[in-house]
Amino acid sequence: MGIVTIQEVSRTRNRITEDPAMPAVVEFPTVVNEAIEEFGDLFANEPERIHFAESLTGLYIAENKNVSQISRQFARTTDQSCLNRWLTQVHWDVQALNQRRLDWLQQDPSTRYSAHGVIAIDNTLIDHTGKRIEEVGYFWDHADQRYKVAHDYLIANYVCTSGKHYPLDFRRFVQRERCEERGTAFRDHNVMFRELVDQTVENDIPGDFTFDCWFTHAKNLNHIHAYDRGYVGDLKFNRKIIFQGRPIKAEDLAAQIKPEDRKPIVIDGKKQWYFTKSVRIENVDHRVRLVILWKRHHAKEPSKMLLCNRTHWEIGRVLSVYRRRWRGTECFHRDGKQQLGMSDCQLRSGLGQISGGRHMYLVFLAHSLLMRSLQQGRAHGWALARLTTIGQACRAVLRETLSDTIAWALERVQEDHWRPERVMTRLGLT
Repeated sequence: MGIVTIQEVSRTRNRITEDPAMPAVVEFPTVVNEAIEEFGDLFANEPERIHFAESLTGLYIAENKNVSQISRQFARTTDQSCLNRWLTQVHWDVQALNQRRLDWLQQDPSTRYSAHGVIAIDNTLIDHTGKRIEEVGYFWDHADQRYKVAHDYLIANYVCTSGKHYPLDFRRFVQRERCEERGTAFRDHNVMFRELVDQTVENDIPGDFTFDCWFTHAKNLNHIHAYDRGYVGDLKFNRKIIFQGRPIKAEDLAAQIKPEDRKPIVIDGKKQWYFTKSVRIENVDHRVRLVILWKRHHAKEPSKMLLCNRTHWEIGRVLSVYRRRWRGTECFHRDGKQQLGMSDCQLRSGLGQISGGRHMYLVFLAHSLLMRSLQQGRAHGWALARLTTIGQACRAVLRETLSDTIAWALERVQEDHWRPERVMTRLGLT
């Protein structure tokens, strides 16, 4: 065997680090090993636990989070069909996994439920590139201003007093014509909204609800109020309210509010102006507090209108609950799609993608594992820095896996006297 030069070792290391999506993982990252210890008993045997660990690792580091790309991340693994069967055919209880995740989050004060927590409910479109994925539909995306092939998910998220947040559960909307084709009952967004409210209350998860104007529906408001839970919802400007005994559009009422009747409030360092009044809304069986906000003192048009069933709350609390809607929904939707592959799954069967929700629940778990690691008082050993965002945490996981691979390669060359070509072959780089 010839002498292995430093230049050859360096070239091997460069080949490993140049492409972060390459199949060179030799050890599961620390956060995944911790997940195996906490959740591994929910799976029947060691091969299932390995597939569980592979899936989580792939969600963190693979450029594309589909089955084939996840499988190709590892230097030594089974055929990708084994991972696919585990996701689509092998029996394991997704609800048990999700409940264990939520119970585990209660062990940390920063992710624990509290009476001042907020449950934010919103829907998001998850578009797909696969052509035969079960039950996708054409939906209008208001953000992109176009129709897209997607699944429409309604997700309940919990926002803690610490600012940390995580998903609780979800429902998937199925279009009416699809339900008719299958002979199943059609459930619209508001029905699923109330199901998530019921589930939250039945599981004794404390906190107030917040949502956008899409769900500020009389039945939804009455439903939450019947549980004696607080809510803050966005209100459409053309919604009719009962003010001083007569019906009037909210925007028309706002136009009557003179600048001298508006009060200042500072939000995120910026002064805004508000008017608030207790009013009634048709078909809503309780009084609500209407909050109208303007960006400038003399602005003609309001910037936002809110409804709250806690008519005694101070304006600061109303705005505090509503502002956490963005953190609990938009932040998770963004991180889930951009960092954790929420929209990358191309499983065609209902069990893997839909009915069992396996891919979605694995994304939930991957997010929660990192969320508990964020904003800690000290840096985790595997992270090398104090983590503040999910994206930063994913990059830290990637660095750890690459570091382990580089250390393994150097050990093979220096201690076992392997040629670089053999190392590259073992790592699947040839």
